[in-house]
Amino acid sequence: MPTAPGPDGDDGHDALPPPQPVYYAEQALLGALLLEPHRHGDLTGINAGSFSNAAHGAVFTAIRNLPVPDRVQHAQSTTWLNEVLATAREQARGLTASYLQTLIQACPHPRHAAVYARMIEDDHARRMLRCQAQRLAQTPTDPALPYPVLAALAEADALARIVDELAARFPPTPGALPRTPPPPPRPTFTGHEEAIDEERLLLATTTLHPSEIERMQWLTGNDFIHPLHAGLWSCLTTLNRHGAPIDPVTVLWEAQQRGLLGTAVVPADLIGLLAEPAGSAPYWGERILQRAVLTTAYEVGMRIEAFTDGPATTPYQLVLGSRRALADLHAVRTRWNHATSPPRVTKHARTRSSAPPRAGPPHTAAPSASRPSR
Repeated sequence: MPTAPGPDGDDGHDALPPPQPVYYAEQALLGALLLEPHRHGDLTGINAGSFSNAAHGAVFTAIRNLPVPDRVQHAQSTTWLNEVLATAREQARGLTASYLQTLIQACPHPRHAAVYARMIEDDHARRMLRCQAQRLAQTPTDPALPYPVLAALAEADALARIVDELAARFPPTPGALPRTPPPPPRPTFTGHEEAIDEERLLLATTTLHPSEIERMQWLTGNDFIHPLHAGLWSCLTTLNRHGAPIDPVTVLWEAQQRGLLGTAVVPADLIGLLAEPAGSAPYWGERILQRAVLTTAYEVGMRIEAFTDGPATTPYQLVLGSRRALADLHAVRTRWNHATSPPRVTKHARTRSSAPPRAGPPHTAAPSASRPSR
């Protein structure tokens, strides 16, 4: 069983990190329940999985599953404690009777059991959110996934459900948003040079076929990897929006007006870049947007994980920060759905006024006239 470090800070396990505050909260809660088992009926919101220590979870499960002993008999006998030990050992064989005594001694006040449970619940919420955020950050960089965007968005949905669950469990508390962590390093995807080439092909193809720009409003400059390519896409969209002519020379001039040219960007090279179109512009655009979705998913996961690193961040602040981060992913996800959805086919119903008249049967006799009265 893990033990608390001694006064000198050396617990004999140099390779193990020191116990966190929640470890002592778990000991205090279990000690309170071992001393006064009837208090477990007042606890809500935690279960065996809420504990950071598996042995602690086994002891908690045993306490929950065994009948509550009579208070007088419990104060005079260790029978119930022995039953707890035997039941908990089915899940944690390393438990000893001496450790149950350690738990009892670690409880300052049994009447504070509900407070200890809330501490455990808070820490469990942080660990649960952190674990799912790590899954979200790892998914976009997994080369074995056949459909990485779908997998990343599924992990994002799972993360959003956890955030909603935490929002229901932890009411709003005073306090600002958690401190924004520094931006994480950009993820490393396979085929970086291929991605750069695809951006060049998109720019050249849309320069040759400017009409494609109107169909690609779901693509923004932030989706590009290369800063120069992002600037050139902004040049193209601006020229298109103003109805100006678009060709390599006009794009070059617009790039100069935006300050994109410099010692590293030679005008002749830019002209050459825009003069080599190939393939379909929407296809290259979708490829670029797909990488933007994966990059954003990675950054959102890393950002939420960084939120959980702050021990002073409350669960409600974690909810606020996570929702703001997920909103960034939702924005690029909306554009991805728009880009990959088939175009809608609008069927115009034929009205009576626009329907051509139907030809009637030929008249075989003249209409009868009224007979004159005799």
